[in-house]
Amino acid sequence: MAHWLVIDLEATTDEGGWPVAEMEIIEIGASLVNRAGREVDHFQRFVRPLRRPQLTPFCRELTHIEQANVDTAAPLTEIWPQFERWLSHHQTHLQAWVSWGDYDRQQFLLEWQQLGIKSILADIPHINLKQRFAKARKLQRPLGLNGALQLAGLQFSGQQHRALEDARNTARLLPLTLPAQGLCESPKADD
Repeated sequence: MAHWLVIDLEATTDEGGWPVAEMEIIEIGASLVNRAGREVDHFQRFVRPLRRPQLTPFCRELTHIEQANVDTAAPLTEIWPQFERWLSHHQTHLQAWVSWGDYDRQQFLLEWQQLGIKSILADIPHINLKQRFAKARKLQRPLGLNGALQLAGLQFSGQQHRALEDARNTARLLPLTLPAQGLCESPKADD
């Protein structure tokens, strides 16, 4: 049975945003879903940022992640092996990993490089569902996750800007975006 891994990250930031190179992952949310977009399993962890351990007031307000959540969390070098152990149980059925936009993929690549992390995820095809949704709906420009859900006649479920809830909401758009036969095809390299 084929599965797709939908991932969302929350990261350090401030009003006006920071370049990806200055951001650090503070939460990983992953929802493993079947062809119908139904969750089979999930993974969620807070991550302690190392370069800027103090969350900005903007970041705390945006994500609803408290300072205590990241203060008591392990750094990515400890969280990532936990994620990979969890993922290894599902790897044989995994078609691709999916995110809303390309930020999550870029953040992973940057932090893996900075921390010397080798990941099995790097060898799994990535689908930018934000671009795929815009193309499928013939939109002039891609929408944010909430706007895409509304366009599809769905309401956001849960708290926005929390990794697992964002991943679960993204997963709801997967069967509406990729045609059933297209779910099994390897995504193009530009995704």
